[in-house]
Amino acid sequence: MSEVGSPAVVLIGAPGAGKTRTGKRLARLLEVPIIDTDSVIVERHGPIADIFDTYGEAVFRRWEREAVAEALTQPAIVTLGGGAVLDSETQADLEGLPVVQLTISAEAVERRIAGGKRPLVRGGVGAWSDLVARRQPIYDRLADLTIDTSTVPLDGVAHTIADWLENRA
Repeated sequence: MSEVGSPAVVLIGAPGAGKTRTGKRLARLLEVPIIDTDSVIVERHGPIADIFDTYGEAVFRRWEREAVAEALTQPAIVTLGGGAVLDSETQADLEGLPVVQLTISAEAVERRIAGGKRPLVRGGVGAWSDLVARRQPIYDRLADLTIDTSTVPLDGVAHTIADWLENRA
C-alpha cells in the first residue's frame, strides 16, 4: 500500500470536513496507526485556540509544520489540519504521496464548527466559506481523490478511501 516510512494516505481539506473522524475509521479498517497532526500539536503545546490567542498564528504554523514533517515520515493514516497545506514545504512533501481531500458544504459544516474551538472560523459559516474559498485551489492541486462528506456517513467515506488505496496498489 505505501512505502516503508511513508504514510498509507494523507487526509486534507476544510475545517469540519471530517478528516480526523474519517481517519480513525480508516485506520481501524486498514489496521494501521493514525497520526492527527492537530492532536500532536495539542499534546505538545496545549489547545489550538489557546495557542492562537497566546502566541498567534505564526507560532502555531511553525509548530504545525514540525508536526506535519514528522508525521509524513510514518507508515500511518495522517490527517492534517485545514491550514497545514498553506506551507510550501508541506505542499512539496505531499508530492507523490496518496492524498485524499475531504470536502463539505457550508450547510453541513455549520453544526460541526459551532462552539468556537476553531480559531479561524469563529465568525461562523461566513468566515468558514471565505477561508475555504482561499484554500480550495491548494486542496484541489494536492488531492489525488476528493470525497464530499456532506451527506455520506463517515464509515462509507473510509470504505471508499480503503477501496481506492487497494486499487492503486
